[in-house]
Amino acid sequence: MKNLLIFTLILTLGQSCVSKKKYADLGYEMDAVTNDMRSKDYALSECVKEKSKLESKLESEQVKYTALQTERQVTEQNLKAQIEDLKKQRQQQFSQVDDLTVLSKSASENMNQTIRQLEQKDNYIKYLNGAKTKADSLNLALALNLKSVLKKGIEDEDIEIKVDKTVVYVNLSDKMLFNSGSYTLTARADEVLSKVAQIAKSRPELDLMVEGYTDNVPITNSCITDNWDLSVKRSAQVVRSLQTKYGVNPDKLIAAGRGEYNRLAENDTMEGKAINRRTRIILLPKLGQFYDLLAPQN
Repeated sequence: MKNLLIFTLILTLGQSCVSKKKYADLGYEMDAVTNDMRSKDYALSECVKEKSKLESKLESEQVKYTALQTERQVTEQNLKAQIEDLKKQRQQQFSQVDDLTVLSKSASENMNQTIRQLEQKDNYIKYLNGAKTKADSLNLALALNLKSVLKKGIEDEDIEIKVDKTVVYVNLSDKMLFNSGSYTLTARADEVLSKVAQIAKSRPELDLMVEGYTDNVPITNSCITDNWDLSVKRSAQVVRSLQTKYGVNPDKLIAAGRGEYNRLAENDTMEGKAINRRTRIILLPKLGQFYDLLAPQN
């Protein structure tokens, strides 16, 4: 800008005093300054793009960090509770031994055997508690991951993600996946099913159960017999799409229809009926893995 002002001043005050060569040289200098400014503008634009990428990466890392912090807090709380429990048990055992020093050798052996049995039971209980804590932590991390994937562009009131006991499930309203009284998937269904498939393929240790639900309004036509039939056809259509369109392993998929039963709300109002018309996708551990949690390795 300074060079540009000098050049303008020279043009204004002394055009007749400046030779053509100097005049041309000033023009070249102004072009160089202009090109330099354009180069810096381009560099600034690239910096802004890089900043945007770094901010997006930071947001993703923050989600992971939050999940790890939650898992750590749960683990610490359980460890503290176990330590306190062990201290109490040890103190109780010491008290029992002090009170029973007068017992015969046979009686003492019986007592020791009983204590060993109790310790084995306590260890098994602790093992089950640890397995439950691990499962809870994994489900929480899975739910956070699922919410992170689904929130990009399609998060709204038609999607609900919850952790219930040992499973994570996603409730999807029927208007998101199907037209009224139909089991043909809509274009909008592809958005959410493609993202659910991402999670399914990244977690091969999980099964996916798809459950169809309806309201209590009777339905009969040439293709559908009743609400049982509609709910089963809808769940089968979702499972078929996950397999054929998005490559989810069919060995992991389960299709189920619940009809108009197991409702979430009364069917007395339009709002209640809309809530009951839904598709639920449940992510649950395989049955063999569940038994592995209950049976510790010796």
